[in-house]
Amino acid sequence: MEYRNKKDVRIIGIRNIALIKTGDDLGEIIWNAVKKQEDSILDDDVIIVTQKIVSKSEGRVIQLKNVTPSSLSKRIARKTHKNPELVELILTDAKSIVRMRDDHIITETRHGWICANSGVDVSNVSGGDSAALLPLDPDRSAKKIRARIGELSGKNVAVIISDTFGRPFRKGHTDIAIGSSGITPLLDLRGEKDLFGYILQVKQTAIVDELASAAELVMGNATEKIPAVLIRGYPFQQSESLGAKSLIMSRKQNLFY
Repeated sequence: MEYRNKKDVRIIGIRNIALIKTGDDLGEIIWNAVKKQEDSILDDDVIIVTQKIVSKSEGRVIQLKNVTPSSLSKRIARKTHKNPELVELILTDAKSIVRMRDDHIITETRHGWICANSGVDVSNVSGGDSAALLPLDPDRSAKKIRARIGELSGKNVAVIISDTFGRPFRKGHTDIAIGSSGITPLLDLRGEKDLFGYILQVKQTAIVDELASAAELVMGNATEKIPAVLIRGYPFQQSESLGAKSLIMSRKQNLFY
């Protein structure tokens, strides 16, 4: 599989994006923000968008006072020292509970991601009285944003929706891709030769995760200030069919189930 030679890769924060509301056109907002900072969108640019503003635009932000916790949610809340309304949202978006210890709830989300609290988050939302849930279909969300940016700019880009996940066996958090469109998520190098002629047997790189993590270096913690990033110069392979969901490992493949 051939890829264009890598040169310098630029990571450009997209500023001038106001607080997002339900129904906002993210593709148009990102396009206008790029123009406002006197930049442009080019063919083969990769645009990383935080999950938080996608969830806000799609109405996936819920006020905790409007949530009625079940008896199960109340029991888990007492055990984990969490808000019962928050636990209710976590369970609503969970396919199953994978682990529960101390104040941690690790779930498999409706999408198939394994993460803390089903990805339900109260940070960078409204100060603590509301929670953002993951988009219902992040790959579809990425496709919609990509199509709108393509319509306005006339350029063929890729879009990745990122979120912050913890990692088993390692401290700290990194951003990963939960949705993507226009880019092959996995770079399969099996069968290629390394520097010394050895044929690679298992090398597969989660390109969309690496790009999402790189973008977080510019976004920082307060993602409302820079909720989107443009990556230019990375020679990715295009895909019209595969999204980030294709990276989810089946239970048969997962050695830790």
